[in-house]
Amino acid sequence: MLNKILPLAAAAALFSGSVVAADAQTMGPAPMANTGSMMGPDHGMPVGTMGGDGSTYLGAPDLQAAISLVTAGGAPGSFSITTALANLAGAQTANAEVAKLTQQYGAPAVASFVEVQNFAVNDAVRLATAAGVSFPTPTLKGKDLAVRIVQLGLVNGTYYEGTQLDHLVTHAIHAQVMTDIDAKYGAAADANYHKIADQAHYDLAQALGATSVGLASFH
Repeated sequence: MLNKILPLAAAAALFSGSVVAADAQTMGPAPMANTGSMMGPDHGMPVGTMGGDGSTYLGAPDLQAAISLVTAGGAPGSFSITTALANLAGAQTANAEVAKLTQQYGAPAVASFVEVQNFAVNDAVRLATAAGVSFPTPTLKGKDLAVRIVQLGLVNGTYYEGTQLDHLVTHAIHAQVMTDIDAKYGAAADANYHKIADQAHYDLAQALGATSVGLASFH
């Protein structure tokens, strides 16, 4: 399935919304997942798989995927979607998707998505630094990183932004970042961020041949 997504770097870089952080106290020895709400309707979304959060993941984070993606977007704490995209895929594929999303959702919604995603990454880096997280040397690039990032968001073959974030940053820090987004931008912007991320991952997966990837109902 996702091993067919060779150049999915555009999805990973521009639309993953991933953040690098890990709370050592939440790194359980084994993953736990359910289909309930990760953060609830106060973040502007229906709960669980009815919204953009998917299924809660309570296992250890994928620190290699997290630090590799953050590094692709610039120095930790100064993440740029544009830089990540340029480093991973070039602009052509992403420009076409941005144009499609802009037509679908409108320019203000897409601009909000971009701003909120950058904030989420940088906020999570701040939380990780405060928690004393030790990251490995980043080694994933290009298609290998892209495939890994998208796989982390799948629940029964459908991509959910929230599930991906749990895998990258731990559920606890993911929840804190979403609370911080609500405080700074409002719950509607938080929901918009998840909604466009879900749609964008689906669009690019389909365009790159991963036709089995499903579209979340919240998109």
